[in-house]
Amino acid sequence: MSRTPDYLRKRYASLLQKTLQNALSHLMAQQFPRIGGPRIRQLCAQMILDLIDKHVRPAEHLRHGQTLWIGIATDDPPRRYRTTADTTLVPVVLDLSIDADVLARVDRKPPRERLTTKAVRLCRQAHVQGALLSNADLAELLGRDDSEIASLLNAHEKATGQLVPRRATLHDVGTGLTHKRIICLKRYAEGKSPDLVAKETYHMLESVDRYLGQFDRVRHCRQEGMTAEKTAFTLDCGVSLVREYLAIDDELQAMEKGAGKK
Repeated sequence: MSRTPDYLRKRYASLLQKTLQNALSHLMAQQFPRIGGPRIRQLCAQMILDLIDKHVRPAEHLRHGQTLWIGIATDDPPRRYRTTADTTLVPVVLDLSIDADVLARVDRKPPRERLTTKAVRLCRQAHVQGALLSNADLAELLGRDDSEIASLLNAHEKATGQLVPRRATLHDVGTGLTHKRIICLKRYAEGKSPDLVAKETYHMLESVDRYLGQFDRVRHCRQEGMTAEKTAFTLDCGVSLVREYLAIDDELQAMEKGAGKK
């Protein structure tokens, strides 16, 4: 092996070390000296860069009418005393405006119908990418009040019997707890199996079993002549939740009576 110094390498090789990853590693060494040695710092720096790559998209990666938004991970439901900053965040690309939206406006479709269609699309697109949008997210994206968004989507779910995958329905956050009603109706009115109900409502089978089990317990307490308050005390849950299940039971009974008359 030649012992002749490689002056070109000596002069220029250091340029390869002028990277953002090394800058981050150096900053960690200065600000957090106990975090670990060079290998640990390099690993942490790479993790930071990977996260930035997910959250920052070059303009050429977005088409006209699309926008980048950050949702809450579908598999990271809320916990008590935990803020959004401590939750797994997932960047998603959403079609904020497509040709169908323009055509719907040209065809003079009602504003509520156009808004509902767009909100449902955004929720489903985010869900496919592993994230959920809240009513507040939709309100900001669509320039409307969150209560209006909640009202539109609740009405859509009630009319179609199909859940819109969002935080209100899958994480029980905000206004939009109609998923209990839809789950119970699919099971007891339509006679669908719990696993099919889970698939159609974007829920885990365990969640569907939990909702159905709670409904059965509330209905049993009603049959025993208990009031909503006594049922809530017995089942160790809120009175408002009991009344929600009682309303579902009323609806199911009305449907059974209607079917009997026919």
